[in-house]
Amino acid sequence: MYFFPSKFLCNIFYLNTSLLVLRLVLSMHSSLTMYRMRSLFSRSTLYSNSCGSASVFVASADQVLNSGSAWKSPKPLAIAVAALCHHRLFIIRTLLLETCPKPVKMKRLSEPDSGIVDLKLERAEARNAISKEMLRGLQNAIDDIGRDSSAKVVLLSSSIPRVFCAGADLKERRLMSTVEVEQFVSSLRLTFSLLEALPVPTVAVIEGAALGGGLEMALSCDLRICGEDAAFSLPETGLAIIPGAGGTQRLPRIVGRSIAKELIYTGRRFDAKEAFSMGLVNYCVPAGEAYIKALEIARDINGKGPLAIKLAKRAIDEGMRHIDLSWAMSVEEECYKELLHTEDRLEGLAAFAEKRKPKYLGK
Repeated sequence: MYFFPSKFLCNIFYLNTSLLVLRLVLSMHSSLTMYRMRSLFSRSTLYSNSCGSASVFVASADQVLNSGSAWKSPKPLAIAVAALCHHRLFIIRTLLLETCPKPVKMKRLSEPDSGIVDLKLERAEARNAISKEMLRGLQNAIDDIGRDSSAKVVLLSSSIPRVFCAGADLKERRLMSTVEVEQFVSSLRLTFSLLEALPVPTVAVIEGAALGGGLEMALSCDLRICGEDAAFSLPETGLAIIPGAGGTQRLPRIVGRSIAKELIYTGRRFDAKEAFSMGLVNYCVPAGEAYIKALEIARDINGKGPLAIKLAKRAIDEGMRHIDLSWAMSVEEECYKELLHTEDRLEGLAAFAEKRKPKYLGK
């Protein structure tokens, strides 16, 4: 049996070394199961954990070695860990209550909604501001969805009340060099492009503020549903920059060039009703009901032929990239041809003739 702490470890960082990957896997007697690790430390200091939910205690190696109350395990284990701590090569932050919550959570809904993927932003302490960690979470989720053949529609929402996404994490950005800022914005732009390029429909569910990068994220989705309390803005010009994650390109393609210029030049906030009137959102519903409406639309999409939905998205997106209508029509023709010999097409015809609900298999 292997020994692991029952309370997870996070935020390992190192002193005197550029990188040290530490893994403690110690063989123990079968009766010694899942001991609580209360401290694993270098020198006595008290920190506040970054999650805000637990304290981090740093004690000396001698304390770890000699304190019987700190360990419910054989002394050889304490000796082994203390020896590792003794030279102050690292500090490990231990969460005593809970692990750090992930800023992006993904859930695949079960029957009868199988095929719907629920992607939630969850960084309450920063109003879902996009940090490096959140960006990595988005990238991983998008990659997972892109490789999941069972995914048919994606709902992108926030689990934080009255906010969708407050944009980039400016506190984190203040600590970045110019090169790091350029790399981050480039990565953000690419991530939103990958979100846009997912083969299945994506629906942004907006309650509360969608500002800066948050609005740019929503613009990368196929559809947008908002509650009446939603607020929108691309305020970057007030910071002497411009929207850098697709806002200058996607917004005019959705609301028109003139309106997009006015919104970007002034950086002003506008409400849900104005967003609906300019065509930025597909539906504006009472506050708190945006997810209900989005799920209703997702279920409607989920019942259609999955191959047809994917090829309809491809035909629209690829056709809109070109001014030449004749070229765009050829894209539609190719997409239609791909569906002619599918089992789903024959099932659709049979279900229509038999007056029953079709059972599409995506084949």
